[in-house]
Amino acid sequence: MRDLSISVYFARAVLKNAVAQGLDPISLLRKHRISPRLMLENNARISIERFADLQVSTMQAMNDETLGYGFRPMPVGCWSMMCHAVIGSETLGQALNRFCRFYQLFEMGLTPVLEEDDNQARIVLRAQDNIDERHSYLHELLLFSTHRFASWLVQEHLPIQVVQLKSAPSAPALDYRHMFLGNPMEFEQPRSQLVLASNALEKRVTQNESSLRHLLRHPSLILLTQEYAVNSWTSRVRNLVRRQLRDIPELNEVANTLEVHPQTLRRRLSAEGTTFKDIKNQVRRDTALHFLGKQGLSIEEISFRAGFSESSAFIRAFKGWTGVTPYTYRKGL
Repeated sequence: MRDLSISVYFARAVLKNAVAQGLDPISLLRKHRISPRLMLENNARISIERFADLQVSTMQAMNDETLGYGFRPMPVGCWSMMCHAVIGSETLGQALNRFCRFYQLFEMGLTPVLEEDDNQARIVLRAQDNIDERHSYLHELLLFSTHRFASWLVQEHLPIQVVQLKSAPSAPALDYRHMFLGNPMEFEQPRSQLVLASNALEKRVTQNESSLRHLLRHPSLILLTQEYAVNSWTSRVRNLVRRQLRDIPELNEVANTLEVHPQTLRRRLSAEGTTFKDIKNQVRRDTALHFLGKQGLSIEEISFRAGFSESSAFIRAFKGWTGVTPYTYRKGL
């Protein structure tokens, strides 16, 4: 399992309509060992695995795959049926056409449409009303799911020319870039859409019924963590840093391992919305969050595993990352 984390904003968004559906958000959080206190900390983060479990659990409790954001509930099982409708496609273009046609059958408040011209292919979300706060997360969820599912179909992270959202960002913009794998993001746009190069639609669908059965065991988690042979520069650097956390190499060493000039690596990371320093901090943070959820490990041991020589430095860094100390974080689990 990759040691990744996600902004608490996305957990808040998952639970936003829980009370209106007669559910207790505190119980849902504690069921997945997420401290309710973290929901109050704007800088807090939770592990990807717990977020994915929380999202699935909330959808099941609501019996609504749109988490209460749609005009009408979309019963649990619709995603699975969409996958079965799409999996026999030969090309990504055919798959995305079927994907859009499937969701056009439902009154979600949003209608996904595939538009094409000579240079671009666009998955456009046509709203059945003007966007408001209640529906903004549905735009994010649909575009994210579309991109990750399309990437899974062709077994590569599809490059996006731009992701545009009608709403203003509710979390730091960098968190959105991470969710969309470093691709460019624009907010407060006339419409929400994913923009791809038109030749992306010609890619062959390489998944089949057998691999679909594996995906459907836990689609939320698999789509959040799936890696492919064609990785971003951020992923390559992250993997190198993760393997050497106790003696993190310098940028020049990493560039040498990746067989690029250090300045070239800096430019490529910058184009993906990050820096070498950011990646080091993120890997340390995500590793710490991962091990804080394990029983039997002391703060000193977790500090060491996260690449710190002194636990005092780790505690200061952790509080800067999450707004709470590792002791407080663990107490709330």
